[in-house]
Amino acid sequence: MKAVVQSGRSGADILLVQLQWQRDLDWATCRWQSVSEWNRHSAMERDMPVMSFEWKLVAEPVMQLYTESTDGSYIQYKESALVWHRRFADPDFGSWQAKELQNHLESVLASEPVAVKSGAQIVEVAPQGVSKGVVVEKLLLRMERASLPDLVLCVGDDQSDEDMFENIESLMNDALSAEVFACIVGQKPSKAKYYLDDIVEVIKMLQGLASASDPSTAPSVPHFADIASLHI
Repeated sequence: MKAVVQSGRSGADILLVQLQWQRDLDWATCRWQSVSEWNRHSAMERDMPVMSFEWKLVAEPVMQLYTESTDGSYIQYKESALVWHRRFADPDFGSWQAKELQNHLESVLASEPVAVKSGAQIVEVAPQGVSKGVVVEKLLLRMERASLPDLVLCVGDDQSDEDMFENIESLMNDALSAEVFACIVGQKPSKAKYYLDDIVEVIKMLQGLASASDPSTAPSVPHFADIASLHI
């Protein structure tokens, strides 16, 4: 069984190291359009594209300007993106500022290969064509060269995970034997069909899947009964 950690943050590899004690799983981390792989039989490998992030030198001062003028807002620094959050700001003023910020960023970054997106209380700048949905597609194509998975479980807790949820089922339409579960962490509006209450439930579920994947103690293919903690 292979588990993949997707993150725009450099801490993804740290999480991978923390989880490698679970030797019943193969692990990988994904950042940008890259895939870092580790399994029981080989060291970690990385397929890392060369990307320029000079646009951050333009985008960050603009975001900082709006952060200073909007109480309760802050900037999240990801390795491949910058995200302006307004969840703790005044709803009306924060909404107005978000629109102004998006227009400002689109203007100053018009010649850069980036996309400015607005979401649930955020404004994000990221390279064009780079998303978790893109990474999911690349991973499934890589798996397809060997054999398609029997079960696909996609778990996330952030607005940036929504394109991954949206893409995962359509990408698996041709794999009729596969069970597909898109799952959001926390009860919130999402394109995912299922949810888990918190990270504790996620860990318990992964431990259960690891046990279920052991051919000496369980059937070779985990089924929905093995992930009973999922809620619809």
